[in-house]
Amino acid sequence: MNTSDNTPTPRGRRRVAAGAALAAGVLVALSVPSTATAAEGDTTIDIVDINDFHGRIESEGTAADKAAGAAKLASVVQSYREANPNTIFASVGDNVGASTFTSLIQNDSPTIDALNAMDLDVSAIGNHELDKGQDDLTGRIEDRAEWPYISANIVEEGTTDPAFTPYEVIERGGVRVGFIGATTEDLIPGLVSPGGVEGLAMAPIVSQVNRYADQLTDGDAANGEADVLVLLVHEGATTASLADATGTGAFGKITSGVSSRVAAIVSAHTHATYNHEIAGPDGTLRPVIQTGSYGVNYGHLKLTVGADKTLTSIESEVKSVNAETTVPADLTSTNAVADIVSSAKAVADVEGAKKLGEITGDFRRAVQSDGTTENRGGESNLGNSIAEVQRAATERNGSQVAFMNPGGLRTDMLYASSGAGDPDGTVTYKEAALVQPFANTLVTEDMTGTQIKAALEQQWQPDGLERPFLKLGVSNGFAYTYDPSKGRGERITSMSLNGETIAPTDTLKVTVNSFLSTGGDNFAAFATGSNVADSGQVDLQAQVDYFAAQTTPVAPPTDQRAVGVTVTPTPEGGFRPGDEITVDLSSLTFSSDDPEEAGTVSISAGDTELATADIDPTVVDKTDEQGRATLTFAVPGAATDANPLTALGRAFGTTVLAAAVTPTATADEPLVVTLPNGQTVTLAVSIPIAAAVDPADPTDPSEPTTPGAGDGGDGTGAVGVDTDGDGVVDGAAPVDAASALAYTGADLAFPAIAAGVLLLAGLVALVLVRRKRAQRDETVPTD
Repeated sequence: MNTSDNTPTPRGRRRVAAGAALAAGVLVALSVPSTATAAEGDTTIDIVDINDFHGRIESEGTAADKAAGAAKLASVVQSYREANPNTIFASVGDNVGASTFTSLIQNDSPTIDALNAMDLDVSAIGNHELDKGQDDLTGRIEDRAEWPYISANIVEEGTTDPAFTPYEVIERGGVRVGFIGATTEDLIPGLVSPGGVEGLAMAPIVSQVNRYADQLTDGDAANGEADVLVLLVHEGATTASLADATGTGAFGKITSGVSSRVAAIVSAHTHATYNHEIAGPDGTLRPVIQTGSYGVNYGHLKLTVGADKTLTSIESEVKSVNAETTVPADLTSTNAVADIVSSAKAVADVEGAKKLGEITGDFRRAVQSDGTTENRGGESNLGNSIAEVQRAATERNGSQVAFMNPGGLRTDMLYASSGAGDPDGTVTYKEAALVQPFANTLVTEDMTGTQIKAALEQQWQPDGLERPFLKLGVSNGFAYTYDPSKGRGERITSMSLNGETIAPTDTLKVTVNSFLSTGGDNFAAFATGSNVADSGQVDLQAQVDYFAAQTTPVAPPTDQRAVGVTVTPTPEGGFRPGDEITVDLSSLTFSSDDPEEAGTVSISAGDTELATADIDPTVVDKTDEQGRATLTFAVPGAATDANPLTALGRAFGTTVLAAAVTPTATADEPLVVTLPNGQTVTLAVSIPIAAAVDPADPTDPSEPTTPGAGDGGDGTGAVGVDTDGDGVVDGAAPVDAASALAYTGADLAFPAIAAGVLLLAGLVALVLVRRKRAQRDETVPTD
């Protein structure tokens, strides 16, 4: 029975044909009823496993899908040992690192102590064991841990010699079970700091595992023979789907390529939950399992080994820790672990009161119209700030932009004192931890402009949900505009990073937390990126490191990373003097801002201010539409439609210029919106504005006003018409394609950041962009 969801399910028993020789790599699987019993003289081995525990020593509740905590896990392990003394407790890595505050604040010592109290027998090396480098693993971690760490494919650079112990053989009931360890090949480079693993390299998992599978079953006792082999591999399928555990992907190559001498593959790293049967190289089915993460579930392999020391059957299952009801008779380990957790919490309470950093103002979530209830649909300075913290934390991984889900922000970070010992402006460890209590890891991935746009479109949630809109926090330098009047999938109209257009085919390195990376909160686009990698950072630790790196108090961001814009559609041929234009704006303020300070917004073209309006700060619940304004104005200058040449130009969508009918020089200028804080938004529409001309300067690049210097380029003053549709009057020098776009300046000019919003090429534009009127360039030759 294969499952495609995350529900832990038992696996039926497999029986290996009598006489099959594991040493020869022959395992012929026969399905038999789960009620089959061991024959006389057989030995039953129970292997209980966890993966990606990440210091979750505290209970998150008693529901089946919640982290049960270390004490409950200890009770489960002890119950198996009491039922069968031939029990082995194993881990597939990431026992520590990316931990919650209670363990993190003591460098994960409480987690190591708790696993020691549970008598953990063996663990693969995960990427987080190397977060602080190899010396930290062989020092701080291994000095405290009472179990061996193993990995066959972390090797000395330039060799295939393992840098750590490659395997561990554990004997139970006279049966020798060999555990071969392996670690994701993505470890170096990318998942850990290069300086911390200098001199190490990654060898292929399959070849290294097969090397030691052969060695442990070659009949030479000097090589540490094993009767049964189990692979503990810190790599896994990305989802519960069987298809993701097979095929040509990284994990599929492992499941199909690892020697059939290996009876079971216990995996990790991807935090997925599955219990599969997958054929090895000889076609024999074997269990391939992963328990998810955080000690929510545990894995169980039941091995039956005959008197001749050959494997006769194997069962696998993944079960909820909290769902177990058996209470062990001996509570020694359970009580010991409970005491460790209690002491750790007491230390965390003290450490949590310590100063982490300083802020100059409130970092708040968005609020509803009542002024207090959280609004996950509104842009917030806290969300944007946390996104920037996470981008900075993964900058060494190449991150360019980060996104933060509003549901991951559980409280505000306030300037005011919370009580004695907490002065105004001080942020304590505990205050920071309460903002992000989930201890999500930070994940980097490559996403195209199309995928990023899709993620932003998914802020508008599926129909019928209580929260119809979820506003993502975005990091510094990233900005976008949207049109709230558009339909699903068509609202995002432009995106940029540090003033550069993000085109559909551009690829950016994006950081999101582990929740978003798997499509949480219906952001499925974040699960479509490539080169997905665990950064080795946890969200809280990223915040701790960020404050530690600051030399001055941190100020909350004041700029809007997203602005709603709807503009009167551009008529064919472009706007002309006398035309009326209406610009509707939204998302100009944070909902947590003082409404009395909303201020006014203005719109201009060139040096000409066209209109101003007061900003309406009224919050629209569950959305980001607060901070609204409507600006209506007429294009300056006398209406020119009476001119037959101008009318002709409109009819054909071209620009018609002639000295005889153009007494005043004009130049197209983009419409620029200016917010009260000085931030500007340049719209994707231009209008003609009179340009000053110095008649004494024949090289003046503005529109000519005298015959003989017309835009026809022939010196005759004849009418010039753009007949070939290239945006240039025939005879004139071509206009640079980029300059023909309306988004050409510092759109959304953030304080201290030159961040422009440029038209997203290939996507639905905010408005139709009129071809720019031809303008003489100093490089254009004159007769």
